[in-house]
Amino acid sequence: MSINNKRTLKKTPTYITGLDEILNGGLPYGRTSLVFGTPGNGKTVMGVEYLYRGAINGEPGIFLGFEETVKTLCENALTMGFNLSSLMKKNQLFLMDGKIEPDIVMSGKFSLKPMLSIISGKAKEIEAKRLVLDALDVVFGLLENPVQVRSELYHLNLWLMKLGLTTLITLKPREGYPGTLFQDYFYSISDCVIHLDVRQLDQVSTRRCRIVKYRGSDFGRNEYPFIITDKGIRLIPITKFDLRHKPFGERISSGIARLDDMLGGGYQRASCILLAGEPGTGKTILATTFIAQMCKQNEKALYLSFEESPEALTHNTASVGLNLEQFTTSGNLLIVGAMPEATGVEEHLMRLFDKVESFNPQHVIIDAISACERIAGKEAAFDYLMRILNFLKEKGITVVLTNQTSGKKSQLEISGNGISSMVDTVVFITYVHGEKEINRTIQILKARGSSHSNKIKGFRINDNGIEIYDI
Repeated sequence: MSINNKRTLKKTPTYITGLDEILNGGLPYGRTSLVFGTPGNGKTVMGVEYLYRGAINGEPGIFLGFEETVKTLCENALTMGFNLSSLMKKNQLFLMDGKIEPDIVMSGKFSLKPMLSIISGKAKEIEAKRLVLDALDVVFGLLENPVQVRSELYHLNLWLMKLGLTTLITLKPREGYPGTLFQDYFYSISDCVIHLDVRQLDQVSTRRCRIVKYRGSDFGRNEYPFIITDKGIRLIPITKFDLRHKPFGERISSGIARLDDMLGGGYQRASCILLAGEPGTGKTILATTFIAQMCKQNEKALYLSFEESPEALTHNTASVGLNLEQFTTSGNLLIVGAMPEATGVEEHLMRLFDKVESFNPQHVIIDAISACERIAGKEAAFDYLMRILNFLKEKGITVVLTNQTSGKKSQLEISGNGISSMVDTVVFITYVHGEKEINRTIQILKARGSSHSNKIKGFRINDNGIEIYDI
């Protein structure tokens, strides 16, 4: 008989949106973690939010900073809604200014011991569970004596182990000796290392987070985009450790009886439907016809348009007998217009996530995904769409995508963005050129988990909407 002695590492949740998901639960409890990155990447913000959210969840914390004054820190935190002063008055937080005059260091009289002694006393007083040491590189960057550097590092490590708080240290890279010495040292003693950076691509800045190591725990191993909002850090993982997509639900009508027949009874709830075709073939009309059908059944839909304003969309669809305005008035339909070039991927993602969370729709339409490349290129478009689809599928929301295609059907990758594996149903519309006229045809190229028609049908748009007929 075998005995399973496997133990799960105890963790402290950061309560930072998305971060605990890729940390598989949070930071290692009672141990030291490191946040490393160049200036402006959000290290201090992460440390402050870690303490703030811990304090409001019943875990008092201590902040020792070597770069910003306590006054500045509190003022900056208020821009994200973090009232640190209020928590200090309630003994849930203790903030300490550790700024050091360079002449004290140069005279050889500097030591971290007095500060650490104060923190030890405060930790007992407020029963602290969390600690942040912010910008330690400022201190060690002033030390030129290698013996003193090693001595301070040694005593700091012993003190951290004895204190037993879940500690987050922030550090900036420093070139040359002794900078590389203490950077390597902190990498070594930290049980978890988080790397933050900012990249510029096509004039768009993107913040990224990567977990470099995590002793005794699995973790998300990709790079993850994040943004700093007026509510703190929001990190956007594609997936965590498993797929948690909701299974398909019952059949729901497309709003067109003949198309429902071709689909084997209609779309499947909680599936992803792609409406693909050349410009002017009727993709938007197909999407809005479905939306009108769902709104008539008192269901809610969110329509994200990258190509038309809400007013233009409402006006243009009225020409085929669709009155979308009645549904926006009733509160069943929310139309959001967005210019792809206006912001980076993260801002677009969070805008949609926030709308979904607040509006709580059963259906989401994105028109058109071919415009997503204008955000910051093909890679950014893929990144954006994969995260959106994963988010919506986990919530069991029916997703309708429109995509503008070009070229021969046999040669095109139907989604145009490499996301075909996430698409469950593909409806393809194209032009057929005759002697003196151009006609449209429609067919079902894919319907995952469902029988469907293999016939090509005729497709017309008239004043009463869409007509599908045999050819």
